[in-house]
Amino acid sequence: MTGRLNGAQPYALGLFRIVVGLLFACHGAVSLLGVLGGVDGNGGTVETGAWPGWYAALIELVCGSLVLLGLGTRAAAFLSSGAMAYAYFKVHQPEALWPIENSGEGAALYCWAMFLLVFTGSGAFGLDRLFARRSSAEGKQTADQTPVAA
Repeated sequence: MTGRLNGAQPYALGLFRIVVGLLFACHGAVSLLGVLGGVDGNGGTVETGAWPGWYAALIELVCGSLVLLGLGTRAAAFLSSGAMAYAYFKVHQPEALWPIENSGEGAALYCWAMFLLVFTGSGAFGLDRLFARRSSAEGKQTADQTPVAA
């Protein structure tokens, strides 16, 4: 049983990455693009360049999309985790100690989910793996075609 579960681990991790990346990107799209109801529920957006909201939304949209695609997953997840740690400690934690009291559950969960992806990578279904396979196949093909010196 454990062997089958371990064999499925890259696929479960890939699905986890896709869901977390999609939700994170949607969070940024709401603030930047006004889709899905926007910031105010009427399609409103954060003011361009406003600190820290606009920059946080940009990180959420761009890094969330990269995580969703599994492209540069570790770097995008690292930046996302840091942004959510900042959001938690600067925006939510001053209101109250516990995330349930200060409405910081989302920031805390995104911070730790992204932090996990820094160490695990993209898992299955990611473009990182596709490109890695392609480059290793090209490297092997080049090595096979290299003439042997006499």
